[in-house]
Amino acid sequence: MQRCVNVIGVGMSPFGPASLSVNPTALVGETIRQALADAGLSARDIGTVFAASGLMDGGTLQRALEQTGLGRAPLQHLPKGEEGSGVLFYQACQAIELGLAECVLVLGVQGAPAPLPDLGAVFERLGAAARAYMTRYQARRETFAMVAVKARQHAALNPLAVFSQPLTLDEVLEASVIAEPLTHPQFAWPTSGSAAVLLCSADFARRHGNGQAVQVIAQACVSPVQVTAFDPASVFPCAGYEVNVAAARELYEQAGRGPQEVGVCELHDSSTLSELLLYEALGFCPEGSAEKLVEDGDNTYGGNLVVNPSGGLLSLGQAPAVSGLAQCIELVHHLRGNAGRRQVADARIALQHQSGPDGTVVTTLYQRE
Repeated sequence: MQRCVNVIGVGMSPFGPASLSVNPTALVGETIRQALADAGLSARDIGTVFAASGLMDGGTLQRALEQTGLGRAPLQHLPKGEEGSGVLFYQACQAIELGLAECVLVLGVQGAPAPLPDLGAVFERLGAAARAYMTRYQARRETFAMVAVKARQHAALNPLAVFSQPLTLDEVLEASVIAEPLTHPQFAWPTSGSAAVLLCSADFARRHGNGQAVQVIAQACVSPVQVTAFDPASVFPCAGYEVNVAAARELYEQAGRGPQEVGVCELHDSSTLSELLLYEALGFCPEGSAEKLVEDGDNTYGGNLVVNPSGGLLSLGQAPAVSGLAQCIELVHHLRGNAGRRQVADARIALQHQSGPDGTVVTTLYQRE
């Protein structure tokens, strides 16, 4: 019988330039101490550490953990190049669900950017998909730009975002073109940072928690090789559309809930095209109607759903070892009601979507108790 997973403590550093300039050991220590203090726990309460690092090798990470009192905790470490924090988070949740652990620290630290494929080819495929979407659904290039404007509006309220300067629609449209019709602010660029999330069983939360737990009510992990029902008519394979659809359907089936119940969402907006397609893949609107959702403001405050209140990857940047944990942390703050000026009113159900370096998608539903 699977057990309930709770998020009981969180900690995160500000995001910064891709080349991390601060002492990584000190950064890891501060992030872990934040999460422990938030949960009201000490290092001796932690049974296992799951860590992803785009900066530290196993030995360096072990020494950093020793300085926080976690040197004796078993360490599951994803090395550089395999550091997608979404899959790591899923693995940690599975350890608790299956009774293999009671309390787990999930840590991500990103410094130098992960190895990237030929970006020119990647950008061209994304641009081609954006143009195909515009042709198929008579969408406007302004719609993609509006997603970037919204991201910066949200980020202006987030002191941890690195790209937080507000942008007007004209500024986005007139920026340097990366892949027509997508301009520079419409892509998420490499950044660095650190984040820590404490997960535990429901029994552990009752015994040790401080009343701030948020429950994981469903979770799905789908890789591209699992999606056999590929649509040959799809023009969006470069955005992993079918994998995203499959991960969303599995999530909703597990939870017995629908997308209309989600009040706040953090999704993997590696580009404005990605975010637009995810509105449809995650079931927030029918296929081909994402433009109307954007134009009606149903992806921001005052609408039916607030998407990426943190500013998303477009504003925090891409840090594979950290981004998935940062999404979780943002949603936990909203469900607790302590997100400050970014608070989504009466947030009860939250959805997280994270895409890993290999295209594996992890979706998670949270609820406040």
